[in-house]
Formats: sequence, structure tokens, C-alpha cells
Amino acid sequence: MPLVKVKEKFQVTLPARVREKAGLTVGDLLEVKVKGKKITLVPKVVIDRDLIEERLAEAEGDIKKGRVYGPFRSVKGMVRSLNKKGRTKASR
Repeated sequence: MPLVKVKEKFQVTLPARVREKAGLTVGDLLEVKVKGKKITLVPKVVIDRDLIEERLAEAEGDIKKGRVYGPFRSVKGMVRSLNKKGRTKASR
């Protein structure tokens, strides 16, 4: 387990192996959790609310226009339906 040093402004540098293993890149956000004396860093993604609202409105429009599949009784039935629809679109 690699050790890191807390520097003057309480900054730490994550070793390259740790960054690579966690899939971190410059600019990524990390959530900091503290439990007792244990600190955990968890990579997080931030999504713009406007984008979420836009996608939800688009989905609602699809539902209202009947552009939906299902309901399905099983996962196999859902996959079968999606594969069938995919072949139909690919043959156009």
C-alpha cells in the first residue's frame, strides 16, 4: 500500500498506480467521506440539471407518442425485443 505525505496546505498527491487503477484524470471530482479517522475518496460525476430536464422531457414525449417497448415478463423477453428492433433498423 503506497504512502502519501500531507503537505503544507494539506494537499496530497495520489501515486500514478492509484490514479490509473481508479481511472482518474485531471479535473475529476472526488467525494470525501470521513468515518472515525478513516478518509475515503470516491470518484463522482456531476450532471447538469438542464441536461437531465431536457432528457426527461424527451422521454415523456416518447411515452406520449407511444414510442415505448414492453412491458416485458422477463429480461429474456426484453432482450429479444430489443434485438428484433435492432435488426429491423439495421435492414433499412
